[in-house]
Amino acid sequence: MTVTVQTPPPAAAGAVTPETAAQPDPSPASGGTPGSPAARPSAAEPRLPAGRQIGRGALLALAVLLLGLVANLVLISGLQHRAAQQTAFDALRASLAEGTAPVGQTDQQGRLLAPGTPVALLRIPALHLREVVREGTSSDVLSGGPGHRRDTPLPGQTGTSVLMGRAAAYGGPFGGLADLKPGTTFSVTTGQGRHTYKVLGSRRAGDPSPPPPAPAGGRLVLVTAAGTSYLPGGVLRVDADLVSRTADTPDAVIRPGSLAEDEQPMASAGGAMWELVLWLQLLLAVAVAAVWAWHRWGRQQTWIVFLPVTAAVGLQVADQVTRLLPNLL
Repeated sequence: MTVTVQTPPPAAAGAVTPETAAQPDPSPASGGTPGSPAARPSAAEPRLPAGRQIGRGALLALAVLLLGLVANLVLISGLQHRAAQQTAFDALRASLAEGTAPVGQTDQQGRLLAPGTPVALLRIPALHLREVVREGTSSDVLSGGPGHRRDTPLPGQTGTSVLMGRAAAYGGPFGGLADLKPGTTFSVTTGQGRHTYKVLGSRRAGDPSPPPPAPAGGRLVLVTAAGTSYLPGGVLRVDADLVSRTADTPDAVIRPGSLAEDEQPMASAGGAMWELVLWLQLLLAVAVAAVWAWHRWGRQQTWIVFLPVTAAVGLQVADQVTRLLPNLL
């Protein structure tokens, strides 16, 4: 008996047989053979060296500082000025109604008026200006509106009174003083009533001063920065004579010319440098931490966590820098 063994026909190219189905596919599409470069997991991104992280953090801190400074001078300072004026107006109106508004350099208990105490209401219709005047001329006081120089009498009294105000930042209440023409009248209301002044003229460094007022007369000098906004080039003074009745003048307690340096025209806040250094250190630490979190957590997490923190610290630094700028800016 003859046994016939049938040989299977050769498989077509590319056909899958039981033998080939059990073998691993060495083609690149399947990742290659074990141990090949394509089959290895991708290596993690290398971490930045500490020096580069600190450098990026420093650049981020500088960017936040510059943006915060511009935002603080142009936008936020105006809102701060408006809020301070509203608070001061409410306090002055209440004191005028109660008859307790200041009429001298001291309060009713004989103590020197605290810096920032509302003492007068200045109205200049030609400039559409209505500002509460507060006691003192330091950078902190002038951030809330015009200030009364403490070693001069209050407006309406005998002698020369001096009011100082900013030209651009924090609302720039005195930014239009250069537009006042001789003969323009305005008023100042204090605890002694309403007093009317007439403008004599304006002057800058080197210009002659007007003749002194009469022995029993009063004069008011409005002082601000001269030149381009945010780039002061000197001091502008507007002189005005009192044309209404002179009010009683209490004895002076503060000797003329004895004020601290930070209350002089174009002075900066005293002691603000140390506070600025501390805030700068905190801003740099936050910036470095944000760069580190960017590589460890991811972009979205870093934005969510560090954006409000960096903005808050940056605005604090910008506020300290603003205090170091001239008080008439």
